[in-house]
Amino acid sequence: MIEKLLKKSVREYRKPAFLTSFFVVIEVILDVIIPMVIGKIITLVQNQEPLTEIYKLGGLLVILSMLTLLFGYLSGRYAAFAASGFGKNLRKDMFFATQDYSFSNIDHFSSSSIVNRMTSDVTRVEMAYQMSIRIAIRAPLMLSGALVMAFIINAKISLIFLAAIPLLALGLFLIIKFVNPLFVKVFKKLDKMNNIVQENVRGIRTVKSYVREEHEIEKFTESTEEIKNEFSVIEKILALNTPMLLGFVYAITLLISWFGAKLIIEVGAVPGGMEVGDLTALLNYSMQILMSLNMLSMVFVISIISRASQKRIVELLVEEKDLHNSEEPIYEVVNGDIEFDNVSFSYSKNSSSSCLKNANIKIKSGETIGIIGGTGSSKSTLVQLIPRLYDATIGVVKVGGIDVKDYDIETLRESVGMVLQKNVLFSGTIKENLLWGNPDATDEEIIHASKLAQADNFIQKMPLKYDTYLEQGGSNVSGGQKQRLCIARALLKKPKILILDDSTSAVDTKTDSLIRKAMYEEIPATTKLIIAQRISSISNADKVIVMDEGQINAFDTPENLLKTNEIYKDVYLSQLKGGGLNE
Repeated sequence: MIEKLLKKSVREYRKPAFLTSFFVVIEVILDVIIPMVIGKIITLVQNQEPLTEIYKLGGLLVILSMLTLLFGYLSGRYAAFAASGFGKNLRKDMFFATQDYSFSNIDHFSSSSIVNRMTSDVTRVEMAYQMSIRIAIRAPLMLSGALVMAFIINAKISLIFLAAIPLLALGLFLIIKFVNPLFVKVFKKLDKMNNIVQENVRGIRTVKSYVREEHEIEKFTESTEEIKNEFSVIEKILALNTPMLLGFVYAITLLISWFGAKLIIEVGAVPGGMEVGDLTALLNYSMQILMSLNMLSMVFVISIISRASQKRIVELLVEEKDLHNSEEPIYEVVNGDIEFDNVSFSYSKNSSSSCLKNANIKIKSGETIGIIGGTGSSKSTLVQLIPRLYDATIGVVKVGGIDVKDYDIETLRESVGMVLQKNVLFSGTIKENLLWGNPDATDEEIIHASKLAQADNFIQKMPLKYDTYLEQGGSNVSGGQKQRLCIARALLKKPKILILDDSTSAVDTKTDSLIRKAMYEEIPATTKLIIAQRISSISNADKVIVMDEGQINAFDTPENLLKTNEIYKDVYLSQLKGGGLNE
């Protein structure tokens, strides 16, 4: 099952993989012939045969050696090409798979785990694949070929190999049995360590502001110590492989030399005697057999290591995506009407613990809707159901009068502009980031959207203006500037629905007011949903949704809510006293 799924990523690299195996077979055949030729040369010299015969076999030996070198080079070259191509496709398939994930799919994996699977795990599997198309073919062929040739030279002495191979195989099996579960365990700890590093790098400002460097260093050190201890146990077990193999090499060489010497002494007197050349060939074949066993043990070890990585990669590839297009999806969103019909949602897919319960609202296209509520009241959850970042557990969410599940997902999301709580910018220029909203936008459209988002004024002050390079995550701009850039990016989509999830929290009230004014005047036909902590941000909204403990507590105009709703009134009065309503 696992191997079958991974083999799909080989694709266009099947030919170099086949050529690798083909060249390996030829290389092994030549390798197996060489000891026999060397043995014949030694026998000819010992028997003082004519030099012409020796020269002929010597020339053949040179040709065989050169051909072996050539086919060994070709097999190695194509193996590297096939393995690196397989790794490239595997990373590509994993990346494409994650792009189709819904938010609930992403919740199953930590970001550090995904990165680790796409880097370290793929590298291990790539190495195992290269071994499987080269060494895993070479070793058993060499083993069987050398055994056959050894039996042709002397069947009785060759029985030593038949006695030794099962014992060595048993030793390798026991090593594999003990090591495999340890690798699975240590990879999980590697994920944990990577997560610590990622969190620390992302939150380095917080770490320093709270003077928690020592705590983070201690946490990281503890994690690396655990990994070191686990790998130490693994290495101690794997270290048994070399002395065990060398023990068999010395024992077999000693036994062959002992019995071979006796037969050489008896040559001519006893029908089963041996020539010195035959003994030399046998010793060469014994080395080939033992080298093959050594290579097989390497393949087994790498296979053990990669087995855990294969499972982790396949977990990412086969993660069941819970968002799918319908059989006949709709490819047009006619307007920005929104309706929630008895909608409940649970992250755990357990209706008894729904975080959003029985939501029933109707919003007309072009309306501006404010959303307020306490922390954990499911404000963000409510709006994330509109573009199908999650699917409702119970009930129906409609856009333009049609169930969102009936739309083509890409079409639906193209019609919804969304600025999330956590504003994300990518490394690249400001212009490149804004073009995420509309790749075909002109410079005039980019500037216009930036002006609406009150971003153009600070962009123009930068040395390279819209060609200014943003570092990863937009770390070289302020929080307020980042929010305004994200709003401009969403406006470039010219969406039917625009969702601002507390996306002006880092800007001052005057800038917030100018952004809202620009949206009311420039995109009146767009349905606007504004999640806000400040009442001033939604004071001009057509209606306001008041959320409380996962339920819609009220849905009315700001004026009516101020008269009838205690939650809205309390927030309004608390901000009025604190000066939060001043424009």
